[in-house]
Amino acid sequence: MAKRICFISKPYEYPIYDEVLIEFEYFTGFAISQKQKSINSMHASILRADSSLKVLEVSTKSTNPLGVALSAFNLKFLDEISGREYPLENIFQSSKVFANGGPYRDLLNVHPKDAKRDERLKSSGNLVGFNYNDTIWEKDPKTMFYDWIYIRSLYRNGTLAKEILDFNAFTDIEFNQEKSINCQARSAAIFVSLAKLGKLDDVLNSKEEFKKIYSSSQNATSQISIFDI
Repeated sequence: MAKRICFISKPYEYPIYDEVLIEFEYFTGFAISQKQKSINSMHASILRADSSLKVLEVSTKSTNPLGVALSAFNLKFLDEISGREYPLENIFQSSKVFANGGPYRDLLNVHPKDAKRDERLKSSGNLVGFNYNDTIWEKDPKTMFYDWIYIRSLYRNGTLAKEILDFNAFTDIEFNQEKSINCQARSAAIFVSLAKLGKLDDVLNSKEEFKKIYSSSQNATSQISIFDI
């Protein structure tokens, strides 16, 4: 058995997404067939808890082509300065700034798996923030920069942005909440909520406006929603 998080879009409540811990039968092994057995098992557990949810696995292991396309290894980010597109994963890893180095811009031009595994990301000291095109992003709230580049990438792709709205719950079988922080399934849930609220333009054009998602979520019981819902 294993426990993983299902991220549920909740556009008309606060916070605008939920993190629900799901227990399910996990199938060991690195083969994609084993991963997909685990995905099916997790989704079955989710639907037993709430049969009204429409669940999508967001990863390269997804059985749905949409979920594969939405993976950070496949989703493309347009760098407006160079005019080139890069995998979102490369943008994220090449923007990291550490106490003793970074950002390592050469990571833009390698395979996403190699960017993620680059030894410098482990040997350069503590992560202190992110630097994308000379815009500084603090490391807290912890997932803000990752969520922003993911949502911006998805927003640019009209076909994917439309198709994802058919779903309201998202998983990533590779995401282990005990070892990792950023998750493409969380970003997907936030995107759907913002899209249904009609607030994508507002948050993507303002770093401070985007940040309010996290401050309001953390104090949801005592604050009025920033979206006045």
